[in-house]
Amino acid sequence: MLKRMIQVFLAFAGAILGYYFGPQVMAMLEALLNLGLSDSLLEQNVVNAIIYALLGAVLFGLSSVWLAEYLVNVMRWAEERLLKTPVADLFFGVMGLIVGLLIAFLLSFPFNNIPVASQVLPALFAICFGYIGFQIGFKKRDEMIGLFTLGRLGKEKKAGSPVAGEHKILDTSVIIDGRIADICQTGFIEGTIVIPGFVLEELQHIADSSDDLKRNRGRRGLDVLNRIQKEKTVKVHIYEGDFEDIHEVDSKLIRLAKVLNGKVVTNDFNLNKVCELQGVPVLNINDLANAVKPVVLPGEELTVQVIKDGKEQGQGVAYLDDGTMIVVEGGREHIGSKIDVMVTSVLQTSAGRMIFAKPKLYEKAL
Repeated sequence: MLKRMIQVFLAFAGAILGYYFGPQVMAMLEALLNLGLSDSLLEQNVVNAIIYALLGAVLFGLSSVWLAEYLVNVMRWAEERLLKTPVADLFFGVMGLIVGLLIAFLLSFPFNNIPVASQVLPALFAICFGYIGFQIGFKKRDEMIGLFTLGRLGKEKKAGSPVAGEHKILDTSVIIDGRIADICQTGFIEGTIVIPGFVLEELQHIADSSDDLKRNRGRRGLDVLNRIQKEKTVKVHIYEGDFEDIHEVDSKLIRLAKVLNGKVVTNDFNLNKVCELQGVPVLNINDLANAVKPVVLPGEELTVQVIKDGKEQGQGVAYLDDGTMIVVEGGREHIGSKIDVMVTSVLQTSAGRMIFAKPKLYEKAL
């Protein structure tokens, strides 16, 4: 059907071109090739115009036999590309095209009085600036969205609402972890909690996993999000946009943080480092947990229960209520018992805080 429509269109276009330009074309051929045509065929009259219209329709109709197939393939290729392209990309691309054509129209004004330039330059400007405008609008979509977002946030700022830098973008790991809901409940999180749609999609895939552990983690993450949304002291925003040119969720989070000028909230060590390398502000829940642990100084006395052996000979391991590990020298013989210990040193590692201590009885014996 499409091929037939193109053939009809080409024949109709040939008829129009033949009707208007047939005599001129034949006059040019007569001058170049000396075909010996009669003057009556070269005159500009209605009968000749109709004859040339029929000739044009026949010529273009015959050429459409092979040209239509090529045009159909081009149109289908363009249709597939357009269907795969996000609507937002097309919208900003068309906006850039309109701006480019407007610039081309304004630039062509000074050349209107120049005979040749007035006919050539407008079309040249339209092609060049239209293409450049479309490419800028298409490829700079995220930055344009960021400009619109910043403008809206500027109005919110005047009304006393959170500003752009106070957007907290949650990643999948911190949602599954669950502690972010307790932090929101305490009121320590300011600004807007942003939950990206692609993070929700990843959570849903985890919750639908055939693996029991992954399925439970995904469902726990969804329950955590429900808790956060029910908190009246926290403003929650679901970001529906996506970045089709990026496949990794972590990379999408970094791009979103740049667009919204926000901060990524995570407990993923690798994502933390990548954010720092790209200059994106990041809030690590593990860093917060380590920061709020009780401060223990050498010389302080604690009462702990030794649970298991340590790595070194004679050592025992105990834990504080917040999970901080205490390595007790000579504590192996006290496994399963509560004893009083004295802190000898405190070591801060990437895994958290570690406390070294000795039993008070052991200290007296020395």
